[in-house]
Amino acid sequence: MSCLKHLWEDVVTQFSVLLQMPNSISFAEILSYTACRQLSQMFLAVAFFHSSEYILAVSIHGRSNVTLKSLLISKNYLLAMIFSLLEYFLEIFLFPGLKEHWWISDTGLAMVVIGEIIRKLAIITAGRAFTHLIKVYHEEHHQLITYGVYRFIRHPGYSGFLIWSVGTQIMLCNPVSTIAFAIIVWKFFSERIPYEEYFLKQFFGSDYEEYAGRVPSGVPFVK
Repeated sequence: MSCLKHLWEDVVTQFSVLLQMPNSISFAEILSYTACRQLSQMFLAVAFFHSSEYILAVSIHGRSNVTLKSLLISKNYLLAMIFSLLEYFLEIFLFPGLKEHWWISDTGLAMVVIGEIIRKLAIITAGRAFTHLIKVYHEEHHQLITYGVYRFIRHPGYSGFLIWSVGTQIMLCNPVSTIAFAIIVWKFFSERIPYEEYFLKQFFGSDYEEYAGRVPSGVPFVK
């Protein structure tokens, strides 16, 4: 017991000396700067994404035709975000150095911005043809959009969200959530795109088939 006591005292002494070194960075300093910057970027990115989705939907389709579902906040989405925050706090307490790779965090921030731009360009370009729910009936205003960002990507809205969502986790330097978000979001779109394109082919026939044959979906490994 006496040996353990002396060992603990030595550990405490060495740790105190380390914190008093002029070039050392205390945990409090890491938490105050790193966590505040990364978490504030995360919360701002999430708040802007969802509020802008709703505002654009209202401005394009009218308030009476838009519900709170256009905020795009689901139960599964909330669980994923809560998991990512739990991972962040766990890692910053246990492995604070993991969050100090700023080139990784800044790459994630760039992905968030790029993803937002691609998705918002998709919404603005498509106008009334863009909806948060898949259309199963053809309406007069629903036209095949092949210009603007749609010249290069068939589903820029999905592509933008995939880049944005994965970027939020890279921005937090969350290795587990980065992989999990990439897999889950990709799986969701890999199932949604064929379902949506079934109706697009019904609506636009050979025009859509020709378009789909020359323009990629924008989601990796999904034709």
